[in-house]
Amino acid sequence: MRVTGAPRAPGRPARRARVAGAASAGRSSGTPPLAPGAPVLLPASRGPRRDGLHVLVASPVHRLPAHTKVVALTALAAGVVAVPAGAWAALAVCALLVLGVVAASRLPVGLVARRMVVEMPVVVFCLLLPLVATGPRVDVLGLELARDGLVGGATLLVKATLGVLAAVVLAGTTSARDLLAGLDRLRVPRPMVAVLTFAVRYAAVLAEEVRRLQVARAVRGGEDGRLRQLAAVAAGAGALFVRGYERGERVQRSMVVRGWTGTTPALASAPATARQWALALVVPAAAVAVAVVARAAA
Repeated sequence: MRVTGAPRAPGRPARRARVAGAASAGRSSGTPPLAPGAPVLLPASRGPRRDGLHVLVASPVHRLPAHTKVVALTALAAGVVAVPAGAWAALAVCALLVLGVVAASRLPVGLVARRMVVEMPVVVFCLLLPLVATGPRVDVLGLELARDGLVGGATLLVKATLGVLAAVVLAGTTSARDLLAGLDRLRVPRPMVAVLTFAVRYAAVLAEEVRRLQVARAVRGGEDGRLRQLAAVAAGAGALFVRGYERGERVQRSMVVRGWTGTTPALASAPATARQWALALVVPAAAVAVAVVARAAA
């Protein structure tokens, strides 16, 4: 049976394939077929929408200006790093503060956990530290471990985890454009902002280039299996580098022709109010206060 929809309105894309797929799904599941002109309800996407690393949800952290969040992240990292080694109570308070920020950001827990995987090299280093450190040894589950290595590794792991978690919140609650505008407002050197701007802009271009290479390899009968795919990716890395370099040369020449002088125009961003600064700095101020108290008590 051929299923047709209502006449297409001018400028509206046709959905015949989706209608036909829905009709065939209805026949296979025993439900009555779609009537001509009946609307087709497409399944909603799972989870919040994303724009790169930015998660598009409404939260108090999202509404803060980008430059206030950058300053807050820097101050929070300084406060956490200043906590003495082995000050577990102070580290626990800092962890509660950071977890409170994560809860206020309303980022999906699964997404945050997946992005924390970037910390794995630090985790491995902290696990190996008690094995290679010197000093008095203690027995832990039949292993002779250095006491100083245990304390130092655990402290480093907690501090690194809190820092990465705070950075994940910053990336998930701030768009790339707002982050660059915030750095510009904080008077970060303009060449550095320009480099970051081009990196953000052309990361997506290189990702699309990688996708086209993967499609081309699959069309030509690409190898199955992860190891063979990794070998193919390694072989295509040279081609990707050459293509990226040539694209960069073309972009640079076109920008010079259009009057590029080596500096980017200032990115517009609204100044933060006193209330926004207070909201952004309340958690970092608490972390710094905890670090000061912990160092005084040590």
